[in-house]
Amino acid sequence: MYSFLASHIDWIKALHVIAVIFWMAGMMYLPRLYVYHSQAVPDGEMEKALIGQEHRLLRIIINPAMIVAFLLGLVLVVLRHDQLAMISWLWIKLFAVFILFYIHGILAADRKKFARGERPRTEKFYRILNEVPAILIIIIVIMAIVEPF
Repeated sequence: MYSFLASHIDWIKALHVIAVIFWMAGMMYLPRLYVYHSQAVPDGEMEKALIGQEHRLLRIIINPAMIVAFLLGLVLVVLRHDQLAMISWLWIKLFAVFILFYIHGILAADRKKFARGERPRTEKFYRILNEVPAILIIIIVIMAIVEPF
């Protein structure tokens, strides 16, 4: 199995990047929906529509893309296990990825709160949080492509 994966590493990398793109698209869109949700009238038509959109975005795009990105990333780490001690850029990348997992968890938990009619955080919080995945993905891409360390 290892030799099969190693011989298809370019495909694994490509699929990993595709999954990351889908994950990040959702991670940058969901906080924007939460901004709108924070502004919506409780129990109004807009809120009902947003609850459905938020649920579908997480369940159909964000969660599956995160899982695929994580699993393929794990495969890539295993394929380079012999070099891990020398790859210092990878640790910075992984730290940024774990911050993304944490943000993902916050967004998923807040979706449930919104669905219950709560307003878990301020509109300003979601406006700021909307920018964080973009900053993290810049760090991640630079670490993975440039490998500066």
